[in-house]
Amino acid sequence: MSIVTDPTTGPGDAPAAGGPGSPAVPDSTWRRLWGDRGSRTALIAAALLILVALTAPLLSRLGGWSPTAFDADAIDPYLGGLPHGALGGIGADHWLGVEPVTGRDLFARVVHGAQVSLLIAFAATAIVVVTGTAAGIAAGYFGGRVDTVLSRLMDLTMSFPSLIFMIAMMSVAQDVNRVALMTVVIGVFGWPGIARVVRAEALALRHREFVEAARACGSGPWRILTRQVLPNISGPVIAYTTLLVPGMISTEAALSFLGVGVRPPTPSWGQMIAEAVAYYETDPMYFIVPSTFLFVAVLAFTVLGDALRDILDPQGGRP
Repeated sequence: MSIVTDPTTGPGDAPAAGGPGSPAVPDSTWRRLWGDRGSRTALIAAALLILVALTAPLLSRLGGWSPTAFDADAIDPYLGGLPHGALGGIGADHWLGVEPVTGRDLFARVVHGAQVSLLIAFAATAIVVVTGTAAGIAAGYFGGRVDTVLSRLMDLTMSFPSLIFMIAMMSVAQDVNRVALMTVVIGVFGWPGIARVVRAEALALRHREFVEAARACGSGPWRILTRQVLPNISGPVIAYTTLLVPGMISTEAALSFLGVGVRPPTPSWGQMIAEAVAYYETDPMYFIVPSTFLFVAVLAFTVLGDALRDILDPQGGRP
């Protein structure tokens, strides 16, 4: 098989998009995503959630309440602190109702909870992707002892009961930034999965014609990895990254639900759901509102990740 060289690129550059092992053309990817109704809906929902998280302080000011402000007039002290009115106190003053007992505005707490949940999810995903991609590409390209050491490290990390270990670490660490700690702890246990995918792709690419040509032209390992191997595995990495986000959101919510995540008064969807369990019969809206946001976020990123995987990695990450 001959290799067509673009005159605008050097001998160490990756082949043009559409060549062997190259990622899909970005414009074509966006057109296919937007052309499918389910993918388009998921993309819009994910974009709206990200926008809500980025503008949470502005949105809470528009609603007229901060996430920590108590409104004693919105609850009935003679009914155990249940909200006044139907549907958990939904009205002109409180768009999504209020929390029982405290009277805190649910809209303000939900949008700030989106900020916390998505920040942790995206930051942890970034740690996982960077670490996993670096380890996988090194193991697959260099092979030998490097592959053996990194593969055993992947196996060792995956053998830990990660959820139990996360709960233990979060319970022991007291006077620390909980958001930063959750991000690091979740990220530490998530990288072996993507590392294995990247390793398989790198193993398949290291003896391809364009890699051998770059090596014969005198390109060093770093140039080959960054100009040849990495661009040609970007499709599976992007698809896997999108699929990681809903798992990270669920993990953060689970830890907060168990009481070892972010601490009050910092809002979190999982924390709000945990507090709402005691009121699901008397004030179901308190449970429904954060649960709906969590459900939509996980579903949107899952559908979007599945669509990107089908477009960018139709073989499912197999070499």
